[in-house]
Amino acid sequence: MAIKIMYTIFLGLLVALFVGLGIAAFYPAPKAPESPAILNEPPSAPVPTDKVTITETAEQRAARLKFDQDQKTYQKQFAVYNRQVSIISMIAAVIVLVAALSAVNKIQLISDGLLLGGILTLLYSIVRGFMGVVNLYRFIVVTIGLIIALVIGYIKFIQPEKGKSSSS
Repeated sequence: MAIKIMYTIFLGLLVALFVGLGIAAFYPAPKAPESPAILNEPPSAPVPTDKVTITETAEQRAARLKFDQDQKTYQKQFAVYNRQVSIISMIAAVIVLVAALSAVNKIQLISDGLLLGGILTLLYSIVRGFMGVVNLYRFIVVTIGLIIALVIGYIKFIQPEKGKSSSS
């Protein structure tokens, strides 16, 4: 019995990894900007002005401003990327869950592993959705996750009990 439980958990983890790594392989994340090396160099000498000492050169200031702008652009791109990954992984989770509850349901061990994998993929989708910045999207992702969890619970656990009690 323990080996069946371990197999179910292993299959579930593999399904979730398959979806997550598949998304990363075919839809790579935007690259974060690298800090310019010039920002790590100390200025040759502080330049005193009216009561303020400037500790960065004009070249360093320009590099820092450009890096800050690149960082803001990257953060916007990464938020969009997270939203897209959340949608893709939610669709994959629904496909895996439908497979687990339909055709494969005849093979209980594989069905349970796919069901766990679909749930873990759904959790991954929700986490990626939370990495976005729009609260409405976060709410929508959690709402969809809740609906899916309720439907799965009904189909997997409540519906079979109704079938058993009505046939008695």
